[in-house]
Amino acid sequence: MPAETIAKLAAELAEADRTHGVIPRITARYPEATVEDSYAIQGVWRDAQIAAGRRLVGRKIGLTSKAMQQATGITEPDYGVMFDDTVYESGAEIPVDHFSNVRIEVELAFVLKESLEGPDCTLEKALAAIDYAVPALEVLNSHIELEGRTIVDTISDNAAYGAMVLGTVRRRPEEIDLRWVPGVLSRNGEIEETGVAAGVLGHPATGVAWLANKFHQHGARLEAGEVILAGSFTRPMWVSRGDAVRCDYREMGIIECRFV
Repeated sequence: MPAETIAKLAAELAEADRTHGVIPRITARYPEATVEDSYAIQGVWRDAQIAAGRRLVGRKIGLTSKAMQQATGITEPDYGVMFDDTVYESGAEIPVDHFSNVRIEVELAFVLKESLEGPDCTLEKALAAIDYAVPALEVLNSHIELEGRTIVDTISDNAAYGAMVLGTVRRRPEEIDLRWVPGVLSRNGEIEETGVAAGVLGHPATGVAWLANKFHQHGARLEAGEVILAGSFTRPMWVSRGDAVRCDYREMGIIECRFV
């Protein structure tokens, strides 16, 4: 895809983010677009956001569970970037108008104490580089029409990342069997989704290793201090203004938030 087309699409997505709008599918307009093109579009958008003063705090990994792959019709993980102004604490009131196609996913986030790089990163190496795990909800934010979208559309749109809500309980990897952390997700008091973290590639930190190896292909690495949102182990749950959301992670605590 020509550089000017990549820049044009990155600008379209930036405007959709600013206005909380939706643009036509990229793959409908440019059926020849590749995964590499989509990461290039995301990269141009990311660099423009950083140039405008936003601070990158981490990465999100998406589409790591069978539940999410079946929900989207996409069969491989993807990733995007997270900025400091998208991080909320449990109990937050979140403006629904800041997002498009607003949905919630249940995840674990990992904070790195060391840098991590491929090409031969394993689950064991990822666990050794992780400082702690913390429960998280991801707010999805899709600026491309959902019907018929492919992974090219999703990646271009920063992997549909909008925000994350972090819990308060932190656990080092050796303190807990991360595979069996549960999530019971409720909206307005009704349980909507349940799952366990093993649904993410068999172990939620497997995604961290996958991302380190993927970054190596792009000549980059994960840095100490970054937050890695590891992927959902439930299907996305739609939310609207006025909805109260609660997720119980059992020994890793409870996250609550409300959309206003």
